[in-house]
Amino acid sequence: MGWARSWRGSWQVPTTAAITRARARLGPEPIKALFAAVCRPVATPATVGAFYRGWRLVAVDGTTFDLPDTVSNVDFFGRPGSGRGNGSGAYPQARVTAVAECGTHAVFAATTGPLSTHETVLAQQLFGALSPGMLLLADRGFLSFDLWQEAAATGADLLWRVKSVAVLPVIEQLSDGSYLSHIFAARDRRHTDPVTVRVVEYTMPGQATVYRLITTILDPAAAPALDLAALYTQRWEIETSLDELKTHQGQPGMVLRSQTPTGVEQEIYGFLLVHYAIRSLMHHAATGADIDPDQVSFTRTLRLVRRQVTTQAAFSPLTTDPGTTPGHP
Repeated sequence: MGWARSWRGSWQVPTTAAITRARARLGPEPIKALFAAVCRPVATPATVGAFYRGWRLVAVDGTTFDLPDTVSNVDFFGRPGSGRGNGSGAYPQARVTAVAECGTHAVFAATTGPLSTHETVLAQQLFGALSPGMLLLADRGFLSFDLWQEAAATGADLLWRVKSVAVLPVIEQLSDGSYLSHIFAARDRRHTDPVTVRVVEYTMPGQATVYRLITTILDPAAAPALDLAALYTQRWEIETSLDELKTHQGQPGMVLRSQTPTGVEQEIYGFLLVHYAIRSLMHHAATGADIDPDQVSFTRTLRLVRRQVTTQAAFSPLTTDPGTTPGHP
């Protein structure tokens, strides 16, 4: 503050208790609002590996965070099951579902909830962040008729894996080896309201597992089956994003610090904001060097940022009005 010439009095480092009380007064809403206002897809057409034929590659997935074992955290979030002891896990857990850019690992939509809330339910809250020109990748655990319909209604295209037990009748065989099929709502027992999808089936070298994907892209000329099979591997990029968030930005076996549900939510969004800031920095550096952001080390960037934090405070951007002295808002 002395550097900003906006502080003239003496100042002492706040105590831990004072910071805790200030966090409680703040609550999670301002941090959530900041995340919603700031975190957007960062890739540009010049970003290596972020697009396929004009589609921005994004993926949805979920994870959990271990929490302090307090009564309020247990009551709100719940514990996982366990096959040992009393049949419950050592720590309560919060569930987080997120959408991230595959090419930059930037998480631009996320929400939290109790452990009992399935990640597909939380995913419905994130579809507002999707838009035409995106291609959303998802694992087989996300597929349901209603969720598919809600995601497709955003105008984004979809490429999701299907469980092996799903029935997908061949309606029309296509030139690239894929085929058109129909999916139905479970309640539509007479199959009177089908949705047409395109199915891509393939195996990996040396494996017997047959992978099946369904997509909203019905024209093979727009996206050939071989390309879609290769693109699906990009879904793992969000797994990497979540690992960066929990294992590297945090630490292996990390337990969050917050003792209350509102504090937990605030802390999770704080982690997400820091991760987004680091990934934005990495994207800027990679774009300047004309390389794929995946070639920039998250761990080394994180260490660099941590070294700088101890010597330089981060301030809001200076605002300059004509004829006035620059100052901070």
